[in-house]
Amino acid sequence: MSPILATYLKPSRASLIFALKGVISMSISLYVAMWMDLDRPYWALVSAVFLQVRPEAGMVLEKTVCQILGTLIGGAYALLVLHYFSGFPEVALTCLAFWLLLNSSLSAFMRRINFIYFFAMMCVTPCIIILLTMSQPATVSSQSIFDIAQSRVAELIIGSLCAMVVAVFLWPQRVENVLVVHAKNAINQTMDYLTLELDPNGSHEERHKNIDSVLQSLTALNDDSSAVKFEGPTGPGKSRAATVICNKVLSLIAVVQIFGRLQRNNPELLSDSMQSLLGQLRGDLALIGSLKSFDECYEIAQKQRRNWSKLFQSQPLTTLEFRLCKTAQELVSDLVLILRAYRALEQGKPTSLRAESLKPHRDWLVALTTGFRSFLVFSLGAVLWVGTGSPASVMLMILPVIFSIMFARLAPVIVTKAIRGILIGACVAVPVAIFYALNLIAQSSGDFPMLILILAPPFFLGLMLLANRTTLTLGIGFCIPFVILVQPANDMSNSLSIDFTASSALAILSGIMLLYWVFKLFAGPGAEWMQRRLLSVTYQDLLKLGSPGHDEEWFNSRMSDRLLRLTSYEQNMTSGYRTLTDLGLTGLNLGHVSMRMQRQLTGVSEHSLTQMKQLWQQALAESFLAASKGDKRDHLAGINQRILEKLRSEGAPQDNLALLHGIFTRLHYTFQRTADMINDAKT
Repeated sequence: MSPILATYLKPSRASLIFALKGVISMSISLYVAMWMDLDRPYWALVSAVFLQVRPEAGMVLEKTVCQILGTLIGGAYALLVLHYFSGFPEVALTCLAFWLLLNSSLSAFMRRINFIYFFAMMCVTPCIIILLTMSQPATVSSQSIFDIAQSRVAELIIGSLCAMVVAVFLWPQRVENVLVVHAKNAINQTMDYLTLELDPNGSHEERHKNIDSVLQSLTALNDDSSAVKFEGPTGPGKSRAATVICNKVLSLIAVVQIFGRLQRNNPELLSDSMQSLLGQLRGDLALIGSLKSFDECYEIAQKQRRNWSKLFQSQPLTTLEFRLCKTAQELVSDLVLILRAYRALEQGKPTSLRAESLKPHRDWLVALTTGFRSFLVFSLGAVLWVGTGSPASVMLMILPVIFSIMFARLAPVIVTKAIRGILIGACVAVPVAIFYALNLIAQSSGDFPMLILILAPPFFLGLMLLANRTTLTLGIGFCIPFVILVQPANDMSNSLSIDFTASSALAILSGIMLLYWVFKLFAGPGAEWMQRRLLSVTYQDLLKLGSPGHDEEWFNSRMSDRLLRLTSYEQNMTSGYRTLTDLGLTGLNLGHVSMRMQRQLTGVSEHSLTQMKQLWQQALAESFLAASKGDKRDHLAGINQRILEKLRSEGAPQDNLALLHGIFTRLHYTFQRTADMINDAKT
């Protein structure tokens, strides 16, 4: 059964409650706006619809704050522009276009959807105020400008506040419950990935499929972690627990690369005892992923820690195996922290655990591309508006700008699919608005109860689509155009005119198609270009590691979104190679190896090795960059030897020397394997 049929023929209780709450919030916002005698109360409905996308109380509260702040700032800018340039429409439109360029570019530096929505509101509010003011130039005065701005700001704020009240008090849903689900998915998927990585016979495709899922779950967990702070005194602690899980999962992914790649590419370097313990570790990780009891999972992790400790005492180890035992213990320690953080998140108990939240990858080229798209969409709409002179064509410059900003962070393939969904929803909304809603409204008494009885069924059906992630764009594409075409208000003389409604429908559909082609023609930097930029940034981060404020958590927080972008570039490629993802995972692993090596040097040397550590860090970064181009030169060999000789001359303990030698040996094989992978992909 298709998702659309399943939505209506097999509706879930959650989707029915979601749609009912949406209808209630929209009805209340419309009633308040009409009671205040605002001339365009339908903008309160549009505002309420956007807040329905994530109905959890914390998300709605956070989005309400973002929407109100964005509305107020955007309204202030609109007043500033109209104060100086109300008599010069070309200058006013130019100022508005560059305001969109600026804020759309800044939105590309955000990852969390509510913060992106803040910039979207900073863009759309002045669009509504300035364009609606200029559409009636004969009535423009200082008082009319202020009245229009006040009305538009009031309408948008009313919609957001009504949606917030309904979300908090009627069948409330909480972000904390969603966070627990995200965390459980992330941990279980991570256990699956670790199990596959430790399997010598595991499939390359399966490993990458799993890492894609893990990164998406981590992103969802991190994105929602800020909104839980709005849900009571335990919210900040749950937010910290979520960030710990995100950070330590990335540490597990970084560390497990060592074992998986050695097993697959250099099994002769591992003894039978080592391979046996790795097999036990693989089985225990799979068991942890299937269990629900914290105590059972915790006991399994502690048993693994004891097993690796016993290996030190049972038999002599090579320097590489000695290092691997230490690494396995660190892996298990990170797993224990993840389990503790999950228990704190699930039970809402206070926790002292802390970690940096994941940071979005901020690329000025991507930001300029995003800003230019919004600028271009608005400019083309402005040209058509000026050329036609139709008041309905204002929608050419409003809806496409909102969607341009909201979809900018998605992959190009996903964006075009989302815009197609919105276009289909809008095409359905047009006949429903004209032949059902407006036809019945024209024959009704026109009072508010009758208006709601007419509008509630289409709203309810559209919101049911909005409740399902697979049909979300269809729901948005139906609800927003339907509201704008019907334009419910105290005075509906304009919307009941078939000419005006047809012109508005044409403008909405044209604007969505315009947005589609702008995204198709200006999809942004290509995969190869972004590969070079992402690898260059990773190289720069490797150089900074170890300096004040640049530790493992800092590196993890920067690598997450970077890895997600690398995987998104490759998921739709026809080639079977996933070299971009492999390079990203290698960079993540090298960052952790670097920090372990620097801590080891700090612990064994009586004299300062600051200069040598800096040289080693630079050589590590250069080796990574060289290997990413298929170059097998070992930039580390010379500095590795100098460090070992220096430590021997100082009388460093043999165990510590063995650990360092094991790190250096493992890095040699890593760079050789990476260069071979790149060369194989080229051929």
